[in-house]
Amino acid sequence: MKFTQNGNRLIGRAGVETIWVEPWGQNSLRVRMTKEAIMDPNDWALVDAPEVVETTIVIEDVELVEPWVDESEKGERAFKSQIASIQNGEITACFNAEGWLTFKNSEGKILLEEYWRDRNRIDRYCVPLRVEAREMKPVTGTSDYTLTMRFEAYEDEKIFGMGQYQEKVLDKKGAALELAHRNCQASVPFMLSSRGYGFLWNNPAVGTVTFGTNRTEWTARSTRKLDYFITAGKTPAQIEEQYANAAGKAPMMPEYGMGFWQCKLRYRTQEELLNVAREYKRRGVPVDVIVIDFFHWTKQGDFKFEPRDWPDPDAMITELKELGMELMVSVWPTIDSKSENYPEMASSGYLISSDRGMNINMNWMGETVFFDATHPEARDYVWQVCKKNYYDKGVRIFWLDEAEPEYGPYDFDLYRYHQGPALQCTNIYPAMYAKGYFDGMTAEGQKNICNLVRSAWAGSQRYGALVWSGDVSSTFRAMREQLQIGLNMGIAGIPWWTTDIGGFLGGFVEDKNFHELLLRWFAFGVFSPVFRLHGERVPYIKLEQAVIDGVAQMSSGSSNEIWSYGEENYEIMKNYIFMRERLRPYIRECMKEAHIKGTPVMRTMFYEFPEDAQCWNTGSQYMFGPDILVAPVFEPGQRSREVYLPEKQAWKNAKTGEVFEGGQTVTVDAPLNEIPLFVRAEKHYPIY
Repeated sequence: MKFTQNGNRLIGRAGVETIWVEPWGQNSLRVRMTKEAIMDPNDWALVDAPEVVETTIVIEDVELVEPWVDESEKGERAFKSQIASIQNGEITACFNAEGWLTFKNSEGKILLEEYWRDRNRIDRYCVPLRVEAREMKPVTGTSDYTLTMRFEAYEDEKIFGMGQYQEKVLDKKGAALELAHRNCQASVPFMLSSRGYGFLWNNPAVGTVTFGTNRTEWTARSTRKLDYFITAGKTPAQIEEQYANAAGKAPMMPEYGMGFWQCKLRYRTQEELLNVAREYKRRGVPVDVIVIDFFHWTKQGDFKFEPRDWPDPDAMITELKELGMELMVSVWPTIDSKSENYPEMASSGYLISSDRGMNINMNWMGETVFFDATHPEARDYVWQVCKKNYYDKGVRIFWLDEAEPEYGPYDFDLYRYHQGPALQCTNIYPAMYAKGYFDGMTAEGQKNICNLVRSAWAGSQRYGALVWSGDVSSTFRAMREQLQIGLNMGIAGIPWWTTDIGGFLGGFVEDKNFHELLLRWFAFGVFSPVFRLHGERVPYIKLEQAVIDGVAQMSSGSSNEIWSYGEENYEIMKNYIFMRERLRPYIRECMKEAHIKGTPVMRTMFYEFPEDAQCWNTGSQYMFGPDILVAPVFEPGQRSREVYLPEKQAWKNAKTGEVFEGGQTVTVDAPLNEIPLFVRAEKHYPIY
C-alpha cells in the first residue's frame, strides 16, 4: 500500500482501493474506503463539520525481508514498502507494510485490529486462508458492493450499545445482530467496548454484525463504501461524550417530557378523550401529555381529524392546555391509495417505489405505501399538510409511528427510495422521518422539540426523537428485556427512550396477574427517561360499524387509566406519579446533561463506576442519572431481591434511610407497592 497525506487526512492506495483515515473530533478517527474513483460524500450519522484537532501523521519507507532470510542475503531479498500512522490524542491508527490496520491508545495498548488470515504476514500470526479484513465485492447489475469488515476478537472484551434488540442479555459479546429495523427492533450501530473504545458502523445499509469469539464481522448487503468512526477514552463517559460530539445530541427535553403521559389504544372521540383529561384533573393527578392514537383520521395519508369523531380540535386543544396538558397526536407514514394526497404524492415521486411486483408496502386497514422520508420535498409536503391540520390547531408533539418502516413483508430488496435502493440505505428512514417534523417545527420557531418515534438510527437523537420499544408483549419476560434495551439505547447515543408501560400486546384489565405486572412496570416507568402508560387492553370494544363510507374502522381496547385496575392499584400508581413529580428537578438536570454532553439518562452500572469490575457484570439494575440506583422486580410473586452496591461509595436505602457501605450485595424488601431504590449517601432527594 502506498501512502500520502492531504492536510489532516492519511490516504492509502492499493490497486483500485483507496482508504482514508482522518480525525473526527477529539481522540477520534473516521475510516473510509472505496473502489470508486470518487469517495461517496454522504456523512450519514456524523455531523458535517468535526472539530479541528492537532493530528500527527507519519509515513515511512521501509525495507522488509522474511524472518527466515539469512543475514548475508537480506540486501538482495528485501522488498520496499511503506508503513504509516495517524495519531489524534488518545488514539493512533497504524498501517503495517501490508496495509493492515491496528488501533492503539496513548499507552500503546491495542484497542482493535483488523482480522487478516494470509500467508504473507510478517509481524503477526499468519495462516494461508486468503481471508481479508476489508472486502468489497460487486453486486451484479448495480454499482454497489457487498461489504465485509472483519476485526480480531478478544476474550476479555464486553460490548454494549447497538440499539434495540428484544433479548435479555445486556452484553452483546457473542451476539449475532441484524442491522435492520423491524417493529420492536431498532438498529443503532454504535458499540462501546470494555477495552476503552467506541465504534460506529456509519452505514445505513441492511446487514449484520457478529461479535464472535473468533472474530467480529460487520456486513452490508449493498453499499458504495466502507465507513466507520472509532473513538478512544479512559472512561465510558468520555467515550460517549466524544461520540455525541460526532453524531449530535438531543435537544433540551421540554418540561412536559418530565412528567406522566397518559395513553391507550385508543381514544375514539373528542368527548372520550376530554372526559379522561377532566377526570385526572378532578382527582388532582398531574398529567403532562395525553395522546390521540392512530385511526383518528379520515384515511391513512390524509393527516387530519375525522370530523365525525373530532368535531372541534381547536376547542379540545384549548381546553387541554387549560387543564395543564399537552396533546400528542399519532401520524403514520402510510398513504392509502384512496387518500386525497395520494395522487399528488405519487406523481411527484414522494412515495417509496417497488423494483418489482405491486407497489403496496403494507396491507392493513387499507392498501398503503409509505411516503419517502429520504426525499426532502416529500418530508416538506407531509409536514405542510400536518402543519395545516394539526400544528396550526395547537398540536406540539407528534407520535411518529411505523417509523421503521414496517414493511409487510420485510423483503428489503423490493423497495427503492429517493436516496437509493432500500438495501443500501433503509436504516436512515426513521432518522429522516424525525428530521422532517423537526425541521418543520423548528421553522415555526418551536424550541426543545420532542416527538415520539418507533425506531431510530444513529443521529436520530439530534432531531428530537424520543424512541419507544415498539409493540412488546405484556409479560414479565418482555419487561425484563426492556431494561437492557433502554440501557443499550443510551449507550448507542439515544438518551430519550421509553416503553409501553404494562406492555402493548395483551393485558386483560380484570386479570390480577396482569395487575402485578402493570405495577412493577409502572414503577420501572417512573425511572425511565419518559414515563408513559400505553397498551392495547383486552377485551376490545365491539365496533358498531366495521366500515363507514368505504373506510375500515378501527376498534379500541379497554380502559387504560390508572383508575381502571381497582382502588388499591390506583393508589399505588397515583403515588408513583407524585414520586415522579417530586423528582422533576433531578430529572431536569439529567435531561440537561443529555442535551449538553450526550449522557444517557438511564445508565449502566459501569458507566458511573467503571473501576468496579462487578459493575461490568451487573445487568438487572441501573443508575437513573448519576445518583439513584434502581433495581426493578422482574418476576411474578417476587417480594425481595438482591442489589449490588458499588464499592468506594456509601449507599442509602431511599425508603428506610438505612446506610450501607459499598462493595457488597444486599437483600432488599420489594412489596408490590415499592421498587428497590438506593441513593448515594451524601445526596438527598425527596423520593418518598
